[in-house]
Amino acid sequence: MKWKQRNAEPLDPNLIQEYQLSPIAAKLFSLRGINTAEKLDFWFNSSEEDLADPSLMHDLDKAVERINQAIDRGEKITIYGDYDADGITSTAIMVETLGILGADVHYFIPNRFKEGYGPNLDNYKKIVADGTKLIITVDNGVTGVDEVAYAKTEGVDTIITDHHTFQEKVPDSYALVHCNYPGQTYPFDDYCGAGVAYTLCRKLMEDPLPELLDLVMIGTIGDMVKVSGEGHIIVKRGLEIFNRTDRPGLRALVKNAGLKLGNLDETDIGFNISPRLNATGRLDNASLAVELLLADDEFEAKQLADKIEELNNKRRELTQEVYKSCLNQVKMNNWQRSNTLVLYDPDFHEGVLGLVANKIATTLHKPTLVLTKNDQGEVKGSGRSGKNFNLFNALNPLKKLFTKFGGHDFACGLSMTEDKIPELREKLESGFHVEQESAEEYDFELPLKDLSLDTLEQINQAGPFGTDNPKPVFSVSDFQIKNFIRMGQEKNHIRFNAVKDDGSLTVVGFNKDYLDNDLLPFISKVFVELNRNTYKNKVSLQAIMKGVDFAAPKLAVPAPIIDLRNESYVMGFADRYLLFNEKNIPAVENLGIDPEKITLVKDYDQADEVVVLLDTPKNKIELDQALQNNYQQLYLRFLLDQLPVEKLPAKSYFGKVLKYIYAHPTLKPQDYQAVAPYLGLDYDSVLFILRVFFELGFVKLDDDKLVGVKHPQKKPLSQSKYLLATNSQIKFVNELRHMSTTTLLNYIDQLRN
Repeated sequence: MKWKQRNAEPLDPNLIQEYQLSPIAAKLFSLRGINTAEKLDFWFNSSEEDLADPSLMHDLDKAVERINQAIDRGEKITIYGDYDADGITSTAIMVETLGILGADVHYFIPNRFKEGYGPNLDNYKKIVADGTKLIITVDNGVTGVDEVAYAKTEGVDTIITDHHTFQEKVPDSYALVHCNYPGQTYPFDDYCGAGVAYTLCRKLMEDPLPELLDLVMIGTIGDMVKVSGEGHIIVKRGLEIFNRTDRPGLRALVKNAGLKLGNLDETDIGFNISPRLNATGRLDNASLAVELLLADDEFEAKQLADKIEELNNKRRELTQEVYKSCLNQVKMNNWQRSNTLVLYDPDFHEGVLGLVANKIATTLHKPTLVLTKNDQGEVKGSGRSGKNFNLFNALNPLKKLFTKFGGHDFACGLSMTEDKIPELREKLESGFHVEQESAEEYDFELPLKDLSLDTLEQINQAGPFGTDNPKPVFSVSDFQIKNFIRMGQEKNHIRFNAVKDDGSLTVVGFNKDYLDNDLLPFISKVFVELNRNTYKNKVSLQAIMKGVDFAAPKLAVPAPIIDLRNESYVMGFADRYLLFNEKNIPAVENLGIDPEKITLVKDYDQADEVVVLLDTPKNKIELDQALQNNYQQLYLRFLLDQLPVEKLPAKSYFGKVLKYIYAHPTLKPQDYQAVAPYLGLDYDSVLFILRVFFELGFVKLDDDKLVGVKHPQKKPLSQSKYLLATNSQIKFVNELRHMSTTTLLNYIDQLRN
């Protein structure tokens, strides 16, 4: 990952004095363009009283008029919500407000597993049949063309309140209240569903309704919309109200999360509160969460919060279970070499697919789709990718494979039939290409001397943080590492003290288990966020690693050759990364290596550079040729290879596969991907055996079907040149990777001297 420092003109000293800003806060405000008295005054002093006139939002007055009419007539109103944190809070906001106004108000939340997201015709039919005369959607609705049309034919009006992207056709609703409607004059265009619902309620009550801001804030953070402009007011004031909330449901939720009201921030909401609300829709029905938010009784709230806590714990367990199953699929199918992943199991739980896809994509650095099959036989899935691969753009041309598809640059959701999965896997892989990775930004170098919890308070003056106002990231350079330890049940997290200039900072790295004692000397800089750490009622300052830069250790006599074969992480400070095999280039780019630094060994003609041998040569001749170059410093990695199999299958498996081919002459070669586990092999091993059989004349293709040759000439497996060459290559690669450092360095010294 590349990092670049933000730059901006320093803040006017008069402003620093007027607003009593510390040096850290002043720098942060300047880097975020909050650099005038007007902007600073808005940042510190704005409130819900400063929000724009709701009537400026498209169709809002029309919606208010129809709602008041329904209340006056005693008509049944149904709020049609959604099952995520934004949809849940949106629903609670509308139900609470209409209840205060005396409306006959009810709500409906679709079931993720039976009805899916958004408008559903069967649901509309049930709602209409149940006597509803006005449907108000929250956090959904702009795709409900057929549903709104049906309701209209039955004499039922629909008011849509939404913030999602418009499709080609827009529903013919009574009113369409949308924060980003083309041509409207409302000045803020990135509310979440809860924000739009709140704006409508402000007009209904002719009041700024500060008591609703805790719910609007949760929806805003949960849906990751802007926290600048009016979004800043929503989150800042929402957090203030949340921290002294009287809502029994929120108080019970906070207690079960192990938190205490008073100084909770946007991170606590994003990582502890929103996931608990989301868990209801992932595993059960999100109406449970709406009940919690609307609960008046503390005993009822506790019971509901306890149920949600159980669901959240189950969500964690399922996420880990499906995650481990996905990793096993990758291993069994030898997809470690693939650039993309399409992982499918009909037994995966649908509610955690997105969470698992994100975890796999982050861990394995590959765009990932995770799919399962529901009770109706429909395959549904979620996808995630890193910033160097636009997953939405890659899948959009494949829309014919899907029954439903939607998303944005790095995340998507889809539905399809099971028979299309192999084609999806093939076309996603063949269409893979790495886009130029954009650099992550950090704010400035953090001095370690005199750091304290007060430093965090100074930083938080530039908050709340979120989308378009990112949490500050600081660099810490040229420090000493002390007290390095591994943490967690699987020892996949690290912690150490960064010491410099008589100052010290505790640094925690989640899922940074690739950093070990061998790599520590190469760390030149870390990029961190600061936060509070509460342990046994003791609060301290700590830093969370967001990135790391490496450099060659500053030694009196730099070593000319460094053995890093046992490291699985690619460091980014080399001048050049050399590859023996061109097929490995996409995989290396996907690891975040600058494409301009990647060169094939056969094309390398430079000298006096710091160079990494990143993959394995096929044989000793290739290795010896690479070692002849004049390098300033050479790092030995041998991280990747293009071996068809990690080891030759035992002879008994050859017989087993051949017997299966003769018994099943209707299968195509690709069908053996599903057969491989039955044969006790991974797919790569089956493909290897098939290639040997083709060479020896034991099998052939007949109308694309794999069939056994009748009365083949008897030949031993040792007559296969492909088998012998592969065996030789495996032995060489294994020897190269596992010989001792002393033996390998002695060999290189003798060759080069």
